[in-house]
Amino acid sequence: MAFIAPNSELLNCESDEKLNKTFQPIINFSSKEDKEINDNLHENSYNIVEIKEYITTRNLHLSKVISREKRAAVLICLFQGLEGEIRVILTKRSMKLSTHPGEVALPGGKMDEEDLDDSATALREAKEEIGLKSSLVQVITNLEPFMSLHLLTVVPVVGLLSRIEEFQPLLNADEVDAIFDVPFDIFLKEENHRRVEKEWGRWKYVCHIFEYETSKKGVFQIGGLTASILIHAASVIYQEPPSFSEYLPDFSQLQLTLNMN
Repeated sequence: MAFIAPNSELLNCESDEKLNKTFQPIINFSSKEDKEINDNLHENSYNIVEIKEYITTRNLHLSKVISREKRAAVLICLFQGLEGEIRVILTKRSMKLSTHPGEVALPGGKMDEEDLDDSATALREAKEEIGLKSSLVQVITNLEPFMSLHLLTVVPVVGLLSRIEEFQPLLNADEVDAIFDVPFDIFLKEENHRRVEKEWGRWKYVCHIFEYETSKKGVFQIGGLTASILIHAASVIYQEPPSFSEYLPDFSQLQLTLNMN
């Protein structure tokens, strides 16, 4: 479930002027003292302690009884771009992998016996896959778990990389072919987004796909479970719903009405 580039490529802060709407996150990378003297910060932004309390309160129903054999974690590693925007680190899975080769993913994988918790799993996998040292990442909290098509419970772990200049990517060639980053708010915007309706057994669902072009690595397609996790995470961080419909229409109430008539 793995989800090289020189450091200059990692900070690929390209112009995103075509993404018209500006979303304001409820986190920032400044200290509380910096926030008090920075007139440019959004009036609704919070410090790290406040966002952690907010999300933790929101996720009291997070299950803690799922067995390790069926549990995995991914790291949503956020950092501040050159223009002050929040960006998220993504990878392209190795073509050598037996499952989902070449797909875009978040760093992460299955929980090991020695992992203390989901955060430990996500940080360990990020270190193994892309050389990201745990000491550089400040974990904020975990989001609600997602269920993969392989019936794994996947827990998104949100972390902040405040010193991006200290991150020197070192890719595990057996698991990762490339590393890149994108503006976090693209997962709330209609631009470069499309929906594909799929079926899993009798269950119909929407697969979201985002296309993002980098200056040196070409176009990446971000879809599947990774896209769903990032849509939800961006909705929490920016306190805004996506500009597109996230789920298929629910006609159950209409069908019930028709049956009653």
